[in-house]
Amino acid sequence: MDLFKESLNRYRLRRTGEMQVDGLVFINEHLLPLVKRDKSLEQLCAAASLPGVVGHVCGMPDIHEGFGLPIGGVMATAEGGVISAGAVGMDINCGVRLLNTNIQAKEVPIPVLRKLLQKIEEYVPTGIGKKSKHRDMDGKIFESVIYQGAGSLIERGCGWSDDLKNTEEKGFLSGASLEAVSRKACERGKEQLGTLGGGNHFIEVQIVEEVYSRVEGDLFGLLPGMLAVMIHTGSRGFGHQICTDYSRSLLGAAKRHGIDLPNRGLACAPVDSKEGRDYYAAMACAVNYAFANRQMITHDVRRAFGDVFGCPPETLGLKLVYDVAHNIAKWEKHNGKKILVHRKGATRALPPGHPQNPPSYIETGHPVLVPGSMGTASYVLTGTEKATESFYSANHGAGRKMSRKSAIKEISRDQFESSMMGVLYNSRNYKELLDEAPVAYKDIDQVVETLVAIGMVRKIARLRPLGVIKGKD
Repeated sequence: MDLFKESLNRYRLRRTGEMQVDGLVFINEHLLPLVKRDKSLEQLCAAASLPGVVGHVCGMPDIHEGFGLPIGGVMATAEGGVISAGAVGMDINCGVRLLNTNIQAKEVPIPVLRKLLQKIEEYVPTGIGKKSKHRDMDGKIFESVIYQGAGSLIERGCGWSDDLKNTEEKGFLSGASLEAVSRKACERGKEQLGTLGGGNHFIEVQIVEEVYSRVEGDLFGLLPGMLAVMIHTGSRGFGHQICTDYSRSLLGAAKRHGIDLPNRGLACAPVDSKEGRDYYAAMACAVNYAFANRQMITHDVRRAFGDVFGCPPETLGLKLVYDVAHNIAKWEKHNGKKILVHRKGATRALPPGHPQNPPSYIETGHPVLVPGSMGTASYVLTGTEKATESFYSANHGAGRKMSRKSAIKEISRDQFESSMMGVLYNSRNYKELLDEAPVAYKDIDQVVETLVAIGMVRKIARLRPLGVIKGKD
């Protein structure tokens, strides 16, 4: 797959063969060799071959091979086009939320920080298959979460009223229907609300290391030297099962509708077909569940802070800066046309003045949260009008440069400990975290600067981890 450089950090995959549109890849010369190591460009070309795809398929600077659409991929289809489970991802609405605080990091000694991490982990189960500690969450509450999202928990006292204002889609995507969800998925969902999961999911206590724009920094409540908390997780086994179910059933649907699939990972159906409507309804269930999952974890993180610091959480700040989704398909208007934007490992990045921004962020654009690896920095950005090329999307993180298997095999203990640079972590056995070692990820600074350099995003703040909680796979 040949990439043709058009301008700084902007490369084109020209339309060939069955491709309906071109591909655009936003990447700099430092990261360029990494994108040629795997099949991510091939996967972008395959996505560009689907019926009804419009504009161009996009690769973000953190792009790497996935199942179907590459992670760090953006694809949009017209109203008469298709919807694809593989262009959304296994962990539906995997996303990030950020809490600010009024706590000076220098006033929190390491023993207190360690106690805080332990208290958070006491409240929030972490790891593959872990079950919720909120055993009072019965079937009725599960159903209300599916149809109301994060708001259903706030009504029950698990959050603050302002939380919804600062959540993408206000914590709720319409169109959900449990009739489109398997019994197995529901059983998994009822057990895991308020849990973190494994893989790249985390809870981090961070320090606001640098603020690049005082105006947005003050508005977002991110002041230099203060603690912040970042939460990264999604729809857990519920969303995973939904994607598994529909990745299979949409193969048959594609055949019935005469769609010649470029690969099995992009199994799809016409968005206006029964199969397409069913997948969207099931996906919306998982989207709402994930918003609620992060809301419940936020509630428990606030409880932990209150316990450790011996005061009501409200006195510590702990306000929700924003919550953004990564793996999702949503109907949006671009250039006056209604299209279905699939973002897989990509984050919405609306510019100032865009009407879908929350009222408090209408003049700045909503915060774009970009986590790094567990030993490196994370960024808060805002989008600009130049991001229209990517359907107002930005990268969702650093992006892997090593597979999990390779990381476990190749990274030594010395490399791991050196890369953590004094960051506290919640495992006594470093081998349990090797697949998520910072060395396995691309340089977050290079990834972020790729879009900053061409004016698609603006840097607002840089946050550095002090302590991280990871779930075991």
